[in-house]
Amino acid sequence: MIVPLFSRRLVMTKKANPIDGQVGNRVRIRRMLIGMSQEKLGDLLGLTFQQVQKYEKGINRIGAGRLFEIARILDVPIDFFYDGVGPPSDGVGEARAPVMEFVSSTEGLQLSLAFMKIRDSKVRKRVLDLVKSLAEEEEAGS
Repeated sequence: MIVPLFSRRLVMTKKANPIDGQVGNRVRIRRMLIGMSQEKLGDLLGLTFQQVQKYEKGINRIGAGRLFEIARILDVPIDFFYDGVGPPSDGVGEARAPVMEFVSSTEGLQLSLAFMKIRDSKVRKRVLDLVKSLAEEEEAGS
């Protein structure tokens, strides 16, 4: 049987879109915050860690039932995955974008988690001063 060209196009429209990337990124953030590996999440979902990677990168879409299961495993409400999606209502959304991009990066998340473990406020202040100083040196060198 010959399949018309337009029906193939309908099948191809199942590609991920930016919201899929946002949802996947939020899965990654939450998984890392609770110290769970991709392999462990995959095991709990009956998937390979490679499939979890594809979800987290937004390469593959996460279906509604699967997202419900992920939310249950990661102990968050479904709307957690959609935080920041949609038009900013207060003008803060544009300012948050670089911050969310940083916190979503591996280094940003690791830095945030390590910083939160520092209990002594004086030490936290010294770490912050160090980072600011390094950033100022970087800007001056540019």
